[in-house]
Amino acid sequence: MDQACTKAYGKVNIGLDVTGRRDDGYHLVKMILQTVDLYDEICVRKQEEGITVQTNKPFLPTDERNLAYKAAKMLMDAYDIPGGVRIDIGKNIPIAAGMAGGSTDAAAVLKLMNEIFELEIDSEEMDRLAVKLGADVPFCLRKGTYLAEGIGEELTKLPDMPHCYLAIINPHFGISTKWSYEQLDKTPDIKHPDIDQIISAMGAQDLERVSLEMGNVLERAALGKYPQIQEIKDKLKSAGALGTLMSGSGPTVFGIFAEEEECNQGLELFKGEAYGRFKSQL
Repeated sequence: MDQACTKAYGKVNIGLDVTGRRDDGYHLVKMILQTVDLYDEICVRKQEEGITVQTNKPFLPTDERNLAYKAAKMLMDAYDIPGGVRIDIGKNIPIAAGMAGGSTDAAAVLKLMNEIFELEIDSEEMDRLAVKLGADVPFCLRKGTYLAEGIGEELTKLPDMPHCYLAIINPHFGISTKWSYEQLDKTPDIKHPDIDQIISAMGAQDLERVSLEMGNVLERAALGKYPQIQEIKDKLKSAGALGTLMSGSGPTVFGIFAEEEECNQGLELFKGEAYGRFKSQL
């Protein structure tokens, strides 16, 4: 096989807590990750030499700054792969948005290269490689609802989210993950979400309780610097959202709706604004 393609799905965080920090600087997390319908399109094909990355976004780096490039290089070095690869990325997931756009592209490259080069990497080894690229990458090898702990590599399958609709709004500016965690480290009185209570509510299929309990320790700093995030949350609530939350390090915000019509109304409130608007059914 010389080429393979896949859809690389984004995520939102139903809950995100930071429980500590390792001696090497990595933050310890306890977070609930949920796959959403929005995806990038990734194709990998063999070429004679080197790593070439092509994207539909001219501002996206195509060298070692790109996680997909890093994923390819890591596998080529680890498994002494001859020749090279070309990676084509059709970006639909907003960039630097807290939706794991880079992480899911990297995960897709790992899976596709494993396939086309017949490396036969098992899931445990794939996770070990994936976490070297970022905390969300092991999750992005999967789909569904998961608890991620440690630095993101300890994954536990959770009950599915109760049936609902997400209105996902991206205000078209990026927030650095590094900046978000730096601000968190400076905060003396962190309000931690109760991740266990969110999981309990999922198990009971109690959508209202999930919506009330969800939280993100990185949201506070982002709200202080970017008032647009609070404005998005307020608008979604006015449309009937049961709860709203910033995903990951932001700035993407989602609202949970029990009814599709209300979700559509929430999305309609942002019509004409320079924001990305997406809907996902869970």
